[in-house]
Amino acid sequence: MLYNSGRITSCDPARFVCGVSSMSELRDNRGLTEAEAIERYRAKNYPKPALTADIAVFAGSEAGLKLLLIRRGGHPFLGCWALPGGFADEGETIEQTAARELQEETGLTGLQLSLVGIYSAPGRDPRGWTVSAAYAVCVDAGELRAEAGDDAAEARWFDVRNGDVILAEGERLAFDHRQIINDAAKCIILPNAKTTDR
Repeated sequence: MLYNSGRITSCDPARFVCGVSSMSELRDNRGLTEAEAIERYRAKNYPKPALTADIAVFAGSEAGLKLLLIRRGGHPFLGCWALPGGFADEGETIEQTAARELQEETGLTGLQLSLVGIYSAPGRDPRGWTVSAAYAVCVDAGELRAEAGDDAAEARWFDVRNGDVILAEGERLAFDHRQIINDAAKCIILPNAKTTDR
């Protein structure tokens, strides 16, 4: 769409770039047209990270705040607790990835997920360069029933105090999920929980 003399009009975006109405002769600093530049592009010259989504599902009530975690059924971090999540499939948005992984690992569907942040610290996943989009949602306690599925060995609700999940002695969280949980707890709006429990 173009804004022109007080009117919004349609245009073919392939024929209008920064005030140039014909791209057939538009050349970059190497003297290449767009078609020539795309032809010479080599994806192998630009390594890409794996893209994942992690989802923090909180449940609030008068009794406090709980967080849904899954026990990992595979390596890495076999047997550790983690946020539901997983790798993006080609052709889906990261929002679709989050919804799909949440459904596959917990059976939960139809939740309004909100972006918490992007997590990209080198070494956050021992399998290699991995960037995660983290999402959060808070629902009324008792509203949802989660069941483990896919590569999740178990799904369970845990207490959250001061933005941190409470695990039994000897249990641990996978990856950088403690940081994601801390960040997500700062972002959520609790439906019924006491604010002092945050």
